[in-house]
Amino acid sequence: MLKEADLIAIRRHLHQIPELALHEFQTQAYLLSVIKQLPQDWLTIRTSKELPTMIMVKVQGQKPKRTIGYRADIDALPVTEATGLAFSSQHPGVMHACGHDLHMTVALGILSYFSEHQPQDNLIFFFQPAEEAESGGKKAYELGLFTGDWQIDEFYGLHDNPNLPAGAIGCRQGTLFAGTTEVNIDLWGKSGHAAFPQKAQDTVVASAALIMQVQTIISREINPIEAGVITLGKIRAGSIRNVIAGHARIEGTIRGLTQTMIEELDQKLQAVCDGIALSYGIKVELELNQGGYWPVENNPLLTQKFIDYMSTNPEVEYVETPPAMTGEDFGYLLAKIPGTMFWLGVADTHQLHSAEFNPSEQAIMPGITAIIGFLQARMAQ
Repeated sequence: MLKEADLIAIRRHLHQIPELALHEFQTQAYLLSVIKQLPQDWLTIRTSKELPTMIMVKVQGQKPKRTIGYRADIDALPVTEATGLAFSSQHPGVMHACGHDLHMTVALGILSYFSEHQPQDNLIFFFQPAEEAESGGKKAYELGLFTGDWQIDEFYGLHDNPNLPAGAIGCRQGTLFAGTTEVNIDLWGKSGHAAFPQKAQDTVVASAALIMQVQTIISREINPIEAGVITLGKIRAGSIRNVIAGHARIEGTIRGLTQTMIEELDQKLQAVCDGIALSYGIKVELELNQGGYWPVENNPLLTQKFIDYMSTNPEVEYVETPPAMTGEDFGYLLAKIPGTMFWLGVADTHQLHSAEFNPSEQAIMPGITAIIGFLQARMAQ
């Protein structure tokens, strides 16, 4: 099994070679080089021309009753690193600011253990590209990568959490991450001279009315004990002060803790847009793009088994965590395959996606040990 010093060296190397969604070729090559150095007796390695940077590794079980999947995302963010680390990103403007370097390292540690200790059940490790953008999990599912000999019965994956102690495991029943939908609204009216508003159709005024009306969706149309967010964060209209704008564009995001909530907010936003179009005599086009960023809704039965193991293991620091409004494309896979997502504490004062983010390497071995223990307990059931 890979030792802690090996894993830290792997994490630091991965941290230096961050790559954006669907361009993780150097990362994939390095991961494959590590995987191929492990004992290969029970391993089968798979890549895909259709999703060229992904890797799947199957560990053949001794007497398999099921196939358990474990996912690690491999892409990075368009962030210029400001950590000052000796092993900082070597790729300008790109950084593992979300800790996927640590995600991959933990997965390699788990894989290395089972490459030497054949599991009871089959295990499939999915090193997934394009989590931060481009919906890599959804692409993989729609390509049929989890069918036939590679069908997964239950799926697990982690996300690092800077607000938890290094090595702690956090989880909860229900939703761990919100689903997200990108919102683009185009308003088309008629431009004209500022002195003759009656001869124009003012999209700035219409935009203002639309923005204010949208605020009532959450405050007056959604059950207060349920969670949803609509944020319109960008607006662009007009070219000069004395010309009425004939076009305006609003961009924003929707967040919801269930897919039902996301779809309800989509419908209500469409109704507001339709009403504004009618009221102001203009055309309003609403574009909604959710992709694979569905809510991460944990399977009740499997999550209870996970929580029971982690919370009763004296060697694990377990924390029940609240849901987060951040997005994660593992939610799409959990909507198709039952499973659980959980947090691994990395004790950093800087938040995810920040230029200073540096997860504690002291989380690596406790995380690996806890997950190996859970997988073995699950396979014994």
